[in-house]
Amino acid sequence: MRKFNTACIIEDNLASIFWMRELMDEVGFAEKILIYKNGKEALDQLTLLITQESSVPDIIFLDLNMPVMDGWDFLEAFTKIQPPKKIIIYILTSSVDPADTTRAKKYEQLSGYLIKPITEQSLRDILNVAVS
Repeated sequence: MRKFNTACIIEDNLASIFWMRELMDEVGFAEKILIYKNGKEALDQLTLLITQESSVPDIIFLDLNMPVMDGWDFLEAFTKIQPPKKIIIYILTSSVDPADTTRAKKYEQLSGYLIKPITEQSLRDILNVAVS
């Protein structure tokens, strides 16, 4: 099975980060995993990677509720940046608020809206569709 070169997790909850890394390792999801604890940190670092023409992530898992800069603000800012390739973006959140799912549909850059906790099968499905 093929895998992503680089996956990115933007998440402030350490338990969620641990769970995602464990699942990604178990599935063989990516060669490299970038982790950012809020949207601002992620935006700053990803912008730097893009401007330096370094390797940008193939896929981003984005939490919505974070300090400093939440997922919505990150998404709004990130969609204005021109990465050198299409980056798959999934919202990964505990929010089941219908307003959030409706709002997510307004972003054509999003590939999906996943409710935590993500499962091994969800990661396998994403991998099978994206890198097959």
